[in-house]
Amino acid sequence: MAGTLWVVSVPIGNSRDITLRAIGLLQNADVILCEDLKPARRLLHELNIEKPLVPLNEHTEANATREALELLRAGKDLALISDAGTPLISDPGQRLVREAIQEEIAVSSVPGASSILAALVLSGFRSDRFYFAGMLPRDKSDRKKEAKQLAARQETIVILEAPYRLAQLLDDLLEAFGVERRAAIALELTMPKERVHRGTLLALRDLFRARPFKGEFVIVLEGREFRPPHRAHDRRSKP
Repeated sequence: MAGTLWVVSVPIGNSRDITLRAIGLLQNADVILCEDLKPARRLLHELNIEKPLVPLNEHTEANATREALELLRAGKDLALISDAGTPLISDPGQRLVREAIQEEIAVSSVPGASSILAALVLSGFRSDRFYFAGMLPRDKSDRKKEAKQLAARQETIVILEAPYRLAQLLDDLLEAFGVERRAAIALELTMPKERVHRGTLLALRDLFRARPFKGEFVIVLEGREFRPPHRAHDRRSKP
C-alpha cells in the first residue's frame, strides 16, 4: 500500500504559530520534503525533530518529485513543507501533488499560517472576495501589462514580491492603479516588529522611497470601485 503525502503548513515568522497536528506529522513522517535545507533544519531543530530531508525547489523539482513518488509507492509517508507558510502558494511542489493524485496516492493538507490571509485581514479592505495575484512577471513590459489588468478588478488584490523589489513594485502599481488607489503593506508579519502601512499608493511610494525596506512584505490593494453601467433614459412618450 502506498504512503501518504502530507502538505504541512509551517510558521511564516513566529515559530509558535505551528500547530500541534503539524508537529505530530513531522515527527511521524519518514521523509520531509523542503524548499531549502537551511530553514528546514532550523525549524526541525527548534522542534527537536531529526528526519531525512529532500530539497524540492525550482532546481531539484524533477529529481525530487521522482524520488518522492518512489518513496510513496514503497509505503513511506512524506511531509512537504515550504520555507514559510502554506506550501504550493508561490512555492514549488505542485508537480508532486498533481502526479501523486494522478497515481491515486493519498494527499492530505495540514492547514496553518499564511501570509496572504494574515495581510488580507489586517488591510481593512473587503475580505469576502479577493484575488491572489502572486508575484508579477519579471519582464518589465509583461509586468506593466498584468498590473493594468489587475487595476480593473473589483475584488481586493493580494500581491507577493521579493524583499528587495518593493520600491520597483510600488512604482509599477502607481502607474497602473493611479495615485488615489488605496493599499496596505504588511511588513514582517507575526514578528515582534510587525507593522502595516495603509494609505494611497502615492503616499506609500513616497514613504518607502524615504525609508527603504528590505524585509518580507505583502501588498494588499483595494478593488476598483464598482459603478453600475449607465442606463439611458427611456425617451418613449408616456401615455
